[in-house]
Amino acid sequence: MVVAVKKLNPQSFQGFREWQSEINFLGRISHPNLVKLLGYCCDDVEFLLVYEFMPKGSLENHLFRRNTNTEPLSWNTRLKIVIGAARGLAFLHTSEKQIIYRDFKASNILLDEAYFGLAKLGPSAGNSHVTTRIMGTYGYAAPEYIATGHLYVKSDVYGFGVVLLEMLTGLRALDKNRPIEQQNLVEWAKPSLSNKRKLKSIVDERIEGQYSAKEAWKMAQLTLKCLERNHRKRPHMKDVVETLECIQAIKDKRK
Repeated sequence: MVVAVKKLNPQSFQGFREWQSEINFLGRISHPNLVKLLGYCCDDVEFLLVYEFMPKGSLENHLFRRNTNTEPLSWNTRLKIVIGAARGLAFLHTSEKQIIYRDFKASNILLDEAYFGLAKLGPSAGNSHVTTRIMGTYGYAAPEYIATGHLYVKSDVYGFGVVLLEMLTGLRALDKNRPIEQQNLVEWAKPSLSNKRKLKSIVDERIEGQYSAKEAWKMAQLTLKCLERNHRKRPHMKDVVETLECIQAIKDKRK
């Protein structure tokens, strides 16, 4: 049995808090779209967390690859992946003790052997997961979180909107190698989401011809809603799931 092991620094109080947080979070809930915590241990030398292994790695690893022999993720695959991730977030937000994921981003969406068979939310590669620390990933963090440190379930929705935008464009949320005006993806692309003519110009050219204009437009409108600056105006994740499933139904009718 292949597993994934995360090692934390036992000399660090923050390492202990993260270890404890992961156990409290993944150790007490279960959902098809959340990575399973299989075990854990601690001693004077190290803190270990043992997870189920997701063989295809993260969405980040596949979405932004260029100039390789592998096929880019198709529109259908991208749609299935974000639906799976949305279901995981919706479950957390509607659980008995409402859970805020807090650091939602492409690198935390893990993929199984079939890519889209099961997209799951997993522990972050960095120092944060579901914690009370004021620490997020710039480019994904919601405006209210950056400005005040206040965190809401709708802050996760903003991060999800950023991932939707990455999925649409095939571009990273932040990239200093792009022209200055394009380095922040949300700031650059958001105005085009409400313009049908401009929308096509920002959609990933690698998936051209794989989606209908109606699908792209509905995805753009959902992305805009998730990226609302006022967190109260963003949709609930359960509503996001429903909208994504409606977009998927449009695709199925085209077959």
